[in-house]
Amino acid sequence: MDHETRIVSPTFPYDMVKLEDGTKVHPPDGWALLKPGDATLTRRVKAAGPSWTVQQKKGRKTFSHGVWAPEETIIAERERLETERETPEYKAKREKDLQRREKKHQEYVAEFHQSVLEFLAFDPQFEELAEKLAAAVTAHATPVGSGTVARTQRISVEERAERAVIAWMRHKTTAYDDMHIPRIKGKRRQVRRQLAARSRELLDGYRAGVVETDSCPLSNALPS
Repeated sequence: MDHETRIVSPTFPYDMVKLEDGTKVHPPDGWALLKPGDATLTRRVKAAGPSWTVQQKKGRKTFSHGVWAPEETIIAERERLETERETPEYKAKREKDLQRREKKHQEYVAEFHQSVLEFLAFDPQFEELAEKLAAAVTAHATPVGSGTVARTQRISVEERAERAVIAWMRHKTTAYDDMHIPRIKGKRRQVRRQLAARSRELLDGYRAGVVETDSCPLSNALPS
């Protein structure tokens, strides 16, 4: 068996991996598992020599379970990186990178918030409620690492805003979280579609200006 860079899958026991053909094998002698969490170290270990990247696909998502590589390579690259990270030059560059990322994030938050407002398009009499809803959805959906639809790059920001509103309403204005949904293929998707249709009808009422806010689940879900 060669020791070149390859993609493998996690399996049990955890000191083994599964190859593309389903065969379970132990990594080569002298190798260790570098767990995910430090992208720079992982990248350098993979660039330094042979390695096995452990990945698991669930639906359309791929999850990392770390990288198997020679232990001496992991130790050497970690020590090299730790030394580099202690230099003033690295710290200054890191600070600039963080500032740039934060600025970019805040710009995206503002863009997403505006996209939510444009999707809502409530009648002027409900402008205050639209602002509250947009703020609530944005606060929930935009944090980095939240894993929400607002963080995906596969669809436009307008579509992200729409989906985020419907998802927020599903959890806040319906009984979805307490529903007992049979474990039948497609049933949960069907329930979500039905609840989404109700949410869209409710939003249409606010757009037309014909909603009784006192008994409205959306109005009650937002702070007064």
